[in-house]
Amino acid sequence: MIVTAIAAISENFAIGKDNDLIWDLPKDMRFFRDMTMGHHVIMGRMNFDSIPEKWRPLKGRPNLVVTRQLNYQADGAEVVNTIKDALDLCESAGEEEAFVIGGGQIYKIALDAGLLDKMYITHVHATFDADVFFPQFDPKKWTKKTLQEHEPDEKHAHGFTICEYTRIKPQGLSQRS
Repeated sequence: MIVTAIAAISENFAIGKDNDLIWDLPKDMRFFRDMTMGHHVIMGRMNFDSIPEKWRPLKGRPNLVVTRQLNYQADGAEVVNTIKDALDLCESAGEEEAFVIGGGQIYKIALDAGLLDKMYITHVHATFDADVFFPQFDPKKWTKKTLQEHEPDEKHAHGFTICEYTRIKPQGLSQRS
């Protein structure tokens, strides 16, 4: 199973503020929906709670919410206590590609633990005041491929570039050993 993070990040790695998105990029949202549709999405509790009720849980995708709160319930989603538990559920369901969709703590845990095989990163060409950030990562450990470039227009206040990052596998080691 491939484990993929998908995120939109600013030039200063900002991803959110006050438990909300800090930009409106409809083409990026469509890319997110198209890439994750039909796949398990793994998110933290605060990220799940930040999704507007009319969109929660994300339709057409099994939603897995990671939280340390033992009694937390998420209507329409399955609650687990660790990312490993979420990935085990994905594998037992026969998932081919599971998506880690945030927030900042969940991205950091997955990245630091070496769980990610791939990342789809939308680089928003601006900086923002934020309170949640995507973790810094070593670009030398990833192969980068540009998928789309988009200039600002009447529906997109900021230009952005969508890139695919594939982890460079060390010789002789399994991915998650």
